[in-house]
Amino acid sequence: MSEVVVKVKNLKFGYGKNDILKDISLEINEGEYVGIIGGNGSGKSTLLKLLIGVMQPNSGTISISKKNIGYLSQQVRNFNTEFPATVEEVIAANLYSKMGFLKILNKNHKKKIDEVLKIVNMQGYKDKLIGKLSGGQQQRVFIAKLLVNEPDIIFMDEPIVGLDDESIKSFYSLMNKLNKELRLTIVMITHDVRGVEKSLDKIFCIEDGKIQNKKLKIRAQVQVQI
Repeated sequence: MSEVVVKVKNLKFGYGKNDILKDISLEINEGEYVGIIGGNGSGKSTLLKLLIGVMQPNSGTISISKKNIGYLSQQVRNFNTEFPATVEEVIAANLYSKMGFLKILNKNHKKKIDEVLKIVNMQGYKDKLIGKLSGGQQQRVFIAKLLVNEPDIIFMDEPIVGLDDESIKSFYSLMNKLNKELRLTIVMITHDVRGVEKSLDKIFCIEDGKIQNKKLKIRAQVQVQI
């Protein structure tokens, strides 16, 4: 039986009389690929911020059993074309804590960067300027940046926003690879699961700050809560 790695119970959050999340409860098992969907203002992005610890709930509990967590926000993407950092430098930023005082990449650091670039199919781009890459390519670089720290769980906030159809298809293919081959637990906040629903193990639908109790199966392995 798979370990429960994310458990949310009776979670409530709001400002004053404005309730954003109302008694949210959910469980995510190790190795699951999960979508949390909802329209604008539904509370899905607020839930993600609570899960990663950026915000604290008014009441209820959040338990995450794994300590090594990766987070892909909307803000890290789409660098200005004049941004001077190379792909290697962007990924290396997540290794600084392991580099010592001088922050110099050693042979092992460079090998690890090469490995994660290969996983995301961006080998050969190490010396390219991040600002010169397409949105889809930048997305892959930032996924590589997460992978270099070997996370157990990856949380993503609207990862397909701003990507063209081909890049979205490529992104979902990569996520499926990471989930199936590396056994990563992936939790994705999105407004649209079309094109990925067949790969997801669970879909939680948030409406008006709530996950409804009724469950519908859209395929044998997927439960949608609406």
